[in-house]
Amino acid sequence: MKKLLRVIYQKYILDGLSAMALGLFASLIVGLILRTSAEQLLNVWPDGLFLSSLKEIGSAAIAMMGPAIAIAVSYKLKAPLLVLVASMVAGQLGAVYGGPAGAYLSVVLAIEAGSLVSKKTPLDIIITPTITMIAGFLVAISAGQLIGVLMSGLGIIIVEATKAQPFVMGIIVSVLMGMILTAPISSAALALMLQISGLAAGAATAGCCAQMVGFALMSRKDNKSGEVIAQGLGTSMLQVSNIIRNPWIWLPPTLAAAITGPLATLVFKMENVAAGAGMGTSGLVGVLLTFQTMGFTVDVLIKVLLLYIVLPGVLSVIFYEILKKMNKIKVGDCTIKVD
Repeated sequence: MKKLLRVIYQKYILDGLSAMALGLFASLIVGLILRTSAEQLLNVWPDGLFLSSLKEIGSAAIAMMGPAIAIAVSYKLKAPLLVLVASMVAGQLGAVYGGPAGAYLSVVLAIEAGSLVSKKTPLDIIITPTITMIAGFLVAISAGQLIGVLMSGLGIIIVEATKAQPFVMGIIVSVLMGMILTAPISSAALALMLQISGLAAGAATAGCCAQMVGFALMSRKDNKSGEVIAQGLGTSMLQVSNIIRNPWIWLPPTLAAAITGPLATLVFKMENVAAGAGMGTSGLVGVLLTFQTMGFTVDVLIKVLLLYIVLPGVLSVIFYEILKKMNKIKVGDCTIKVD
C-alpha cells in the first residue's frame, strides 16, 4: 500500500503537476505576458503592426491552455502518441468546465483510459482516441467541473479571509505559497487552480519572491553567478536536494516570507492576479503581472523593488548569517550541483 501511494505521489503530484505547470507557463502565463506587454506598448505606438501581432499571439496562447496542459502531462507520463494527441481534446474540455484543475484531472484520467486500450485492437487508430476523448469529457463534466468549483470556492475563501485578517493571512499565504514554490510542487498551478487575486495574490507573490531572491542571495558564495541567477529568475526548487540534506537552509527565506507577507497586505497593499501569484520573480512573471494589476507607476515600482527584491534578499541573508553563527548552516550547504 505504501509503495502504491509513493508511486501515485510521484506520478500524479510531483511529475504530473510539474508538467502541468510547464503547460500553463507555455500557454496561459506567456500568453498573458505577451498580450499585456503588447497592450501597454500599443498605448504608446497605436499603429505598431508587430505589437498587434504579439497581442494576437498572446490571446491565442491563453485560449490554448487546456491542450497545452494535455501535451505537457501526456509527455511527462509517457502516454502513447495517439493518446497524447487525443488528450488535447480532454484538456480543452476540462479547461472549459473546470479551469486548470479540471483540465489536469480530465487529462490524467483520459490518459489512463486511453493507455488501457492503446494498441490492443486492430482499430487502434479509431478506438484509442475515441476512448481517450470520451473519458476526458465524462471527467470534465463531472469530477472536473466539481473540483473546479471547489478550488474556486477555496480561492474565494482565501481572498476574503485575507481581506478580513490581512496580518494573519498575509503570513500564512506568503509562507505556504513560497514553500510550495520551492518544493517539487507547482505553486503556479495551485494559484491558478484557486484563482486567488487581490491582496491574497499579493501576499503569495511576496512569499514566492522571498524564496527565490532569498535563496539566490544567501547562496551567492556557494554558487557561480549562473546558479545564483537561475534561482533568482528561474526557481528556488534547485535547492530541494540541499534542503533534504540540511532543512535549516530553508528557514531564512521562509522567515523572510513571514515578514514580507503581512507587509504586502497591511502596509504596501500589494495586489496581483492568479497567473502571477505563484510565480514570484520566475521569468519576472509575478512582477510584470503586478504592474498589470496595480499600474506601472513610480510608487508601484518602488514598492515592487523594496518588497519583492530588496527586503527578502536582505532579511534572508541576515537570518542565514545568524544560523551560520549558531552552527546550523555551514559554507557549502547551499551549493547547487550541476554535474
